[in-house]
Amino acid sequence: MKIRQISPDDAEAFVKLIKGVESDSPFMLFEDGERKTTIAEQRERIEKMESDRYSRIFVAENAGELIGYLIAVGGQAKRNQHSAYVVIGIKEEYRGQGVGSELFVELEKWAVTQSLHRLELNVVTRNEGGLALYRKAGFEVEGLKRHSLLIDDEFVDEYYMSKLL
Repeated sequence: MKIRQISPDDAEAFVKLIKGVESDSPFMLFEDGERKTTIAEQRERIEKMESDRYSRIFVAENAGELIGYLIAVGGQAKRNQHSAYVVIGIKEEYRGQGVGSELFVELEKWAVTQSLHRLELNVVTRNEGGLALYRKAGFEVEGLKRHSLLIDDEFVDEYYMSKLL
């Protein structure tokens, strides 16, 4: 397995990966089939993030196939440029095999070089696998976002989590 920064040439594979993760995970924001991003739109987003000092996309690759991703979106105002919001997704068959941990290691190395001080994310409170991964990576629960999502006709809570570098 290799962890690397994404390239615009990965746009098609990345769109496929994101849509696949969303189709097999009950905890992602977008439901199966809801995301309508085209390859051209994704390529443009990747290029834009490459030029943003405080944002990056990392991918996990196995035998030439993208199997996971971690997106860090940096603050756009002077007052929050020290922080980045994180979203991670891993193909179902690779979960629990260290892919997420490796993505977080790469994220933290990059974040330190950019002088980021805070990483943050939201996670559905019943997402036990995600919670375990984030805690292992050093994230702590800061608060509760009550009834923040509607999943299968049920309101669910999310935790706010963060890690200070």
